[in-house]
Parts: sequence; C-alpha cells; structure tokens
Amino acid sequence: MIGRDRERRALERALTSPESEFVAVYGRRRVGKTFLVRQFFGQSFTFYASGLDGGGKAAQLDTFHEGLRRYGHPDPSRPADWMEAFRRLADLIDRAVGPGKKVVFLDELPWFDTPRSGFLAALDHFWNVRASARDDVILVACGSATSWMATKLLKNKGGLHNRVTIRIPLSPFTLAECEQFFASRGVVLTRYQMAEAYMVFGGVPFYLRQFDRTAGLAQNIDALYFAPEGPLRQEFEILFSSLFGATGHHRRFVEILAATSKGLTRDELIRAARVADGGTITATLADLELSGFVRRALPFGTTKKGTLFQLSDFFSRFHLSFLTEPPDGTFWTRFATTPAHSAWAGPAFEQVAAAHIPQLKHALGIPAVHTTQASWRTRAADGRPGAQIDLVIDRDDGVINLCEMKWARRPYELTADDTARLVERRETFRERTKTAKALHLTMLTPYGLAQNAYAGEVQQDLALDALFTPA
Repeated sequence: MIGRDRERRALERALTSPESEFVAVYGRRRVGKTFLVRQFFGQSFTFYASGLDGGGKAAQLDTFHEGLRRYGHPDPSRPADWMEAFRRLADLIDRAVGPGKKVVFLDELPWFDTPRSGFLAALDHFWNVRASARDDVILVACGSATSWMATKLLKNKGGLHNRVTIRIPLSPFTLAECEQFFASRGVVLTRYQMAEAYMVFGGVPFYLRQFDRTAGLAQNIDALYFAPEGPLRQEFEILFSSLFGATGHHRRFVEILAATSKGLTRDELIRAARVADGGTITATLADLELSGFVRRALPFGTTKKGTLFQLSDFFSRFHLSFLTEPPDGTFWTRFATTPAHSAWAGPAFEQVAAAHIPQLKHALGIPAVHTTQASWRTRAADGRPGAQIDLVIDRDDGVINLCEMKWARRPYELTADDTARLVERRETFRERTKTAKALHLTMLTPYGLAQNAYAGEVQQDLALDALFTPA
C-alpha cells in the first residue's frame, strides 16, 4: 500500500481498542476508500456488502442477503426488511468464533438508504443495541456520497448522533505518494512531468492507475481524456451524479469557482450563481468541502467574512478548462508546447503548492513552527499600485514568507523588472499590514533560480523537489 500512514494508524487503533468501534471512511469518488479497507484488513471480514448504485430497496436487500449467505448465515430467504437484515447480521457476529475483532464492512453505505426503506433506523438499532454492547466489533462504513455521509452519519441528530468513533477522511495522494505509486507500476516520469500530471489528475489513484507505462505524459493525457473513447472523458459527469445527485447547486458552484484561481467569497459565489442565500447554500458548500472539491482560504489580514472558497479538485478544474477542446486524441501533445499551456500551468502550479503546505514547511526548515497560510491582495491607494501575493506563510517565529510560484521549463532567471516587482510587493505588504515581522521573499519554481545578479534578493529559493519532501 502506498502512503496512507495516518489512515492505517487509525484503523490499527480500531483493531487494538478495548471496545467496539464505528469507523467512517469518506472522501472523493475514486480516491481509494475501498482499496484502503480491503488492503488493511486483508479481506478478513466477518461480513461485507456493498450498496448498489441506483438500486431499489429490494435490490439492496438482495445484495445484503447475498453477503449474509456468503459469510455463513443459514437462512436461505431474503430478509423482509432492514430490521430483519440487521438482526441476521447480529446473529452472524454471534456465530463468529475466534479471538480478535469482528470486522463488518458496509461499502457504499449511502446507496443502501433508498427512500422510505427504513435502512437508517435499522442501522441505528443494530449499532446501539447489538454491536456497541459488545467489545469486539469494528463497523466500517464507507461512502463516496459525502452529502449523505455528512448529514445522515457524521452529523446525525437522531440515534446515530456522535456514534461514529473514528473518522477517516481520505484525501488524494501527495506528490511524494504519486512518485511512489508511479514507481510501483513502472511508470517513468520526471518530477516536472509528475507535477504536470498532478495539475491534470490530482493525486487520485484511480486516474493514475490508468497510465500506460510505455507512453509519455502528453500521450497518456491524450489517451485518457482527449481520445474519443478516453476512459476519463465522461468522468466529470459520473463524478457529480454519483456524489451529489441531480439536485442542489454543487455542480454550478464548482463551474463558477473553476473560472478563478483566487476564489470567491460566499456572497460573490451566490451572486454569480444567481441563487438565494440560506441553509441550502451552507449545506452545499459543506458537502463540497467534505468531499475535497472546495477549500476555504482566509486572505491575510481579513476577517471571517472575507473567507474565500477555492476549487481544490484538480481534475474538475482541468475538465472545465478543456471541455470544449476536440476529442481527437492529439490535442494535449500539440497544446503542451504552446504559450497557452504556460498560461494554464502557472495558476495550476500555484494550486499544487497550496495543496502541499506541510511539504513546503519541511523544505523551509520549519515543520514544527505553527503557521497560517493565506493569499493577500490590496487595491491601489496613496500613490501605490495594487498588489497581490500568491501565498503568505505567517510564522509564529517572527517571519513571514511571501511566496511567488513560477512554472518554467528551466531554471528561472530573475530580471531587473521581476526583482523590482517583488521588492515593491514586499514593501506594499509591509506598509499595508503594519507587520513587524521579517519578510522573506520566497520563490518556488520547478528547477530553482538561475544564479545571476538578482537572485540574491530572494531569501528562500525552492525548487520542485520541495513539494516531494516528507510531510
């Protein structure tokens, strides 16, 4: 298994706990939730069943019943309802012999809960009356439909309120984990190419697993996305219908946020979507955050009201940027050498950096220093031009890193104009924020800075390797 150290520690804690544990594993579709659980427990389940996408109550009970029979329950008839199904599951656990925890894995849990089926009430009764009364059960509930997982399980206000004992939000791979993953599959890419692959696919294992190790990066992108029958050509549509269904504003918000790399405030997002504010908007944004599509960012020096919502899912941004390009199987190979590619890659590289703050801190030598991260922008005033800084790392040790990210194919050569702009932004930041901290100009580029007369103006010169350091 590649990476997932924190998640494995959480599952190990469930195994060694002196009491029963209710584990919720949730996150974006295709991120590897089922793989994690299966690999960790080695398929040693007392019971396993997976919900059926789009199946009705009868079909869901059928698949649950098949699981009961497969793991040894003697009753040949299908359960009449969910209360009966979970009663048989409790019987199956009672029949299990041997030491150690009895692991019950309910995969794609939200799909079991069809309208008016009584599933949630039966799950509630099973856990509260039977499973939690023992000290040897691990109930693992896994689901991609994060809206359901949030409202029905993690924030349940009824009998399952606060019953989940271990929460495992599963995130995409980091760049370092992608590197390990590619190596394990014989895919040979430079770190520059891995970073570009990250801009397109993020660290989603399911997407990376489809790389052809005999092809280059551009050819893989063309084959997976721009070929007429590319396996990821329809992925965005599948992704949103499976996660959020046809209702709500999830997709519209993502489409709006894809048009800006800096993000929008809640009010700006609502105005752009032309929807009314209210609890539905709050729930929608919470769903998108929980599933890893959106992150909150508080610009430096602003209050909570200025919180920005930014699109953090790389594949969604890529899809919405290039949806209209022809599916001829060669677009990316041609596009990769054009100036338009550089214009796309610059903001995308900033997003890669924002997704690797722990790695940046490690490279800066401050892994243990408490920091807050933000962007910063100000309008022209008092004779000074407006300015913005890609990433501000505010440190508790009296230093602020003002970070500038530049995507380049070779060592980046600072010019006199570049240096003047960097110094101007630093001084504008100092004046506008009134900070007394030391301000360190920090450059992050794929190959570092070319050493010339201007490179000395930068306090920290980081290359792409910084994003591959351990977190």
